[in-house]
Amino acid sequence: MGHFSPRLLSLQTLGHAERELQRIAVDRYGIIEMIPKMKMLCIHLPQLECRQANILKQEMLSVGGDAAVARGTVACSISSTDCVLIGTAKQLGRLCRKLKAQPFGLPELAGELDLLLGHISSVPAAWKTSRRTLSLRRPLIMGILNLTPDSFSDSGRYNSPDLAFERALQMEAEGADIIDIGGESTRPGAALVSTDEELGRVIPVIERLAGVLTCAISVDTWKSGVAATAVAAGAEIINDISGFNFDPQMAGLAANSGAGVVLMHTRGTPDKMQQDTEYDDLMTEVTAGLHASIVCAREAGVSDDCIAVDPGIGFGKDAAGNLELLRRLAELSGFGLPILFGPSRKSFIGKVLGRGQADDRLFGTAATVAISVYNGASILRVHDVRAMRDVADMAHAVMNS
Repeated sequence: MGHFSPRLLSLQTLGHAERELQRIAVDRYGIIEMIPKMKMLCIHLPQLECRQANILKQEMLSVGGDAAVARGTVACSISSTDCVLIGTAKQLGRLCRKLKAQPFGLPELAGELDLLLGHISSVPAAWKTSRRTLSLRRPLIMGILNLTPDSFSDSGRYNSPDLAFERALQMEAEGADIIDIGGESTRPGAALVSTDEELGRVIPVIERLAGVLTCAISVDTWKSGVAATAVAAGAEIINDISGFNFDPQMAGLAANSGAGVVLMHTRGTPDKMQQDTEYDDLMTEVTAGLHASIVCAREAGVSDDCIAVDPGIGFGKDAAGNLELLRRLAELSGFGLPILFGPSRKSFIGKVLGRGQADDRLFGTAATVAISVYNGASILRVHDVRAMRDVADMAHAVMNS
């Protein structure tokens, strides 16, 4: 996603389609005409010049599709407009070929659309770590191992090395493909801990597990000092909730280690992230943030084969925002990278179902895991490994039957 930043839209209902058209100020009669068409592929393009948008409208109509633009675009009485391209994959492919002969930078858009269409039609088959290549032919289960006294869910249940060791072995036996080990709570409002304290929690456990587990070990940290020591101790994945935004050394460390990386979207550190959960356009901001993290990783030398993205459910989002992320998760397929989703026992599930206790959200979590697999998630970060292994595998089987 470069200069034009085309983005797939996932619109399940006519109401969702109408809201998207209203967002870009389409004429009321245009909305009525276009809503039924939006069951096809919809690609959002932000802030086009009117002359660019008018050519796109003309060319989409010529291939049998359509394009929604703001009122005033045809007369060029507004400074810019967002645009939604509406058509089949074949029609959008024909549009790309026609745009290569157009002015105003539209050949560049053709290249970006070609890339996006390729990503949408081809699901990533594997994810590389520093020690192996993990197949994505079925969903991966990442078991959560919190070594903190203040986890929102585990409440310090595994914060002794012996208990943590036994829990990791149990999760592997239950079907975990990855054990994600964290030494700093990322629950909303959690206080930050020092590098030394975090190292003291996670490294003894990683060192002990590295020679025993056959599944992959991930370290859940945003600190490069912790990540470097964890990788040396046996971790092969770095799960960074900041998407390389909190520690400027993390991207280079990840590249040099060859570790798999998870780049997550958030707003601020856990102690402050829930102070600002309002978005003008949630998915636009999430995808833009993830794109910036991906660029940072690539510029540091991280291979695309090693990158997974995470929209950060529960991180700087309210309950409505989390539900929207789940519903529109397929939009992240435009990156062409594995999607990790971590809804396990989160507070939005409790709010929807009236379940105040985190460990009373098993069935709500199961619903979100099944839907996230349907919407393109290939890595599920969960507490209840055995149950969610079954849920993810069943959802995957239905989709591929």
